[in-house]
Amino acid sequence: MSIKLITFDLDDTLWDVTPVMQDAEAALRNWLAMHAPRLGAVPVEHLWTIRAALLQAEPSLKHRLSELRRRILLQALGDVGYARSEAESLAEGGFQVFLAARHQVELFAEVHPTLEALANQFQLGVITNGNADVRRLGLADYFQFTLCAEELGIGKPDPKPFQEALKRAGVAAEHAVHIGDHPSDDIAGAQAAGLRAIWFNPLDRPWDAAQKPDGQIRSLAELPALLQGWMDGATSRP
Repeated sequence: MSIKLITFDLDDTLWDVTPVMQDAEAALRNWLAMHAPRLGAVPVEHLWTIRAALLQAEPSLKHRLSELRRRILLQALGDVGYARSEAESLAEGGFQVFLAARHQVELFAEVHPTLEALANQFQLGVITNGNADVRRLGLADYFQFTLCAEELGIGKPDPKPFQEALKRAGVAAEHAVHIGDHPSDDIAGAQAAGLRAIWFNPLDRPWDAAQKPDGQIRSLAELPALLQGWMDGATSRP
């Protein structure tokens, strides 16, 4: 098998996203308590209610996470009596605090050495449904392109992000591999677009879907050897 392009998911593939999001939410709430005290007493459940209503009215917002969060904050601030101009300023300020904290990630130890090794041999890209920016994480030099659902207007598991990655790289699907943690978004989505898909499964969870991944790794450090094995011998899917 000839491999020319490798695409990566970000959240829960290059870092553990749960503590990051918890810290980002806490940073936002603390900032709002200081700068928008009228909103401080509003329970977080109210924000989730606003979120659900916005998504019901405009489903495409599920692929535009930054815009969705801005709108949630804007509506919540307006609901507690802030004038429109002040609410807009506070919403943007709160969002920037959240976004900065959202980028305070702790990369898995294997990320830099693995990406450095692979970047010398393959084209690398990012396909993410989130709003993390590799430029803010010191990872941009490894990747030829980054595709996020917010910019594309559609996210994984739809095949379009994967097809766009192939187009950007000028590579046919049979020469591309995607790595991610999500069985549907990453594995099923990539395979539906004709790519091979490697499941990043650090906790060694059982696979319970009908269509199996083409490969599985518990650490990114295992990835180069797996890819090399495919190139050296395997020509068909497992």
